[in-house]
Amino acid sequence: MIIETSGSRKVTGRWVLWAWVLGLGLMLAACETEKPPPQKLLRPVRYQTVVLTSPNRVRTFAGTARSGEETRLSFKVGGTVRRLLVKVGDTVKRGQTIAEIDPKDTRLQQQEAEAALARARAEARSAAATYSRTRALYENNNASREELDSTRAQHESARAQVRSVSKQLELARLQVSYTTLQAASDGAIADVAVEVNENVTAGQLVALLTSGGQPEVEVAIPEVFIAQIAKGDEVKVAFDAMPGQTFAAVVSEVGVAATGAATTFPVRVRLAHDEAQIRSGMTANVSFTFGANNAAERIVAPLHAVGEDRQGRFVFVVEPQGEGVGVVRRRPVKVGELDPEGLEILEGLNPGERLVTAGVKRLEDGREVKFLLPKEP
Repeated sequence: MIIETSGSRKVTGRWVLWAWVLGLGLMLAACETEKPPPQKLLRPVRYQTVVLTSPNRVRTFAGTARSGEETRLSFKVGGTVRRLLVKVGDTVKRGQTIAEIDPKDTRLQQQEAEAALARARAEARSAAATYSRTRALYENNNASREELDSTRAQHESARAQVRSVSKQLELARLQVSYTTLQAASDGAIADVAVEVNENVTAGQLVALLTSGGQPEVEVAIPEVFIAQIAKGDEVKVAFDAMPGQTFAAVVSEVGVAATGAATTFPVRVRLAHDEAQIRSGMTANVSFTFGANNAAERIVAPLHAVGEDRQGRFVFVVEPQGEGVGVVRRRPVKVGELDPEGLEILEGLNPGERLVTAGVKRLEDGREVKFLLPKEP
């Protein structure tokens, strides 16, 4: 006979409830599929293979193109421009008239010189006649020695005066010829600097004549490079007006003194061929190749691939660990000069190593990474 009490019924019901919950949990756990472990995230990096490069370094300087021969045409005398017979772009021949100034003043000077010459010749004839008579009288003892010497001196002075005035007349005629400006050679007019009725002085630019020959480019070279440039050096020239084209040229002139306030020296290069599309005044970029004698090849790294902290300059190289995966290693480096190609690495890198070129700031030594497409030099 079993006697049930209210307390025992409560204990039994509680155990049944817990058993039911535990069983339900086990059933749900059995139904769930096993989840894969989370994959490890790898930081992507880009690299380039370290190679040795030439010790030669290319430096580019800006310059201005000019014709192989430029002539600044100007009058030798001053005056008012009466005629201007050319304009910019005109083609002219040697001896062709470019401009004229009013010749009235110079013609008056010529006429005055002609009159002076006529007077001098008349005086010379009179002095010659007087000297001839005095000499005849002296030979007959009718004139003194002093009279003979005096008339002879007057005769010689009159002849000298004729020669002097003749030179003045020659100069006056030249002054008249200088009122006409002519082309010194065949070429084209690049600039006209005056207008008709403008008063010009002797030597003032009237027109700029460009003619034949290979075009030239003049550049200003800093003093640190001028010693490495010599006449005959080969260079490359590019023009902003002609993108994608380069022209071979050679150094034709090297300045020996600095120009202006800056310590730069003028250097002129001449293109190897006559290029009709190159015009005076065009902006040009001239590339010089500098190199040291017996210099060894060097390693150059992109500037953004080199980091710096309290321990000094450093780079990261990648050690491959599998397909597309590797480990980065911090490598201290000693750097040299900075040039357009990058930063020279003197110590710390070897040819063939993989140099990290992107993501350097977020890396630490020994971190596993994945490769992006390599950026080869």
